[in-house]
Amino acid sequence: MKQIIGAVTLVVPDYDAAISFYVEKLGFDLVEDTKLSANKRWVLVAPKGSTETRLLLALADDDQQIAAIGNQTGGRVCLFLNTDDFDRDHQAMKSKSVTFLETPRVEPYGKVAVFEDPFGNKWDLIEKY
Repeated sequence: MKQIIGAVTLVVPDYDAAISFYVEKLGFDLVEDTKLSANKRWVLVAPKGSTETRLLLALADDDQQIAAIGNQTGGRVCLFLNTDDFDRDHQAMKSKSVTFLETPRVEPYGKVAVFEDPFGNKWDLIEKY
């Protein structure tokens, strides 16, 4: 038997702002953008080359969801973007004004730096060794 995590929900304040960041700044693919109702869309994005796990960009629609934007993991790093070339991707992201919260560091597991999306979610950019 094989199972995968097909999507992880990320609550966002605006679909188009989220698509803009993930597609234009991080270089993700827009996998799907389907209108479900007057206010809801099914929006999936994924890193280039990713064939399984995607991010479901979900519009916050009540006070509890709005309060969770940018703090979906209680201030910890929320998501981990693995790369085959840290220096290439770090430089490309910096050139597109992605906010890094620290300088790159080397850990026993690889080269890493924390960055933040425009909604306050923390990410690790990692090249594993």
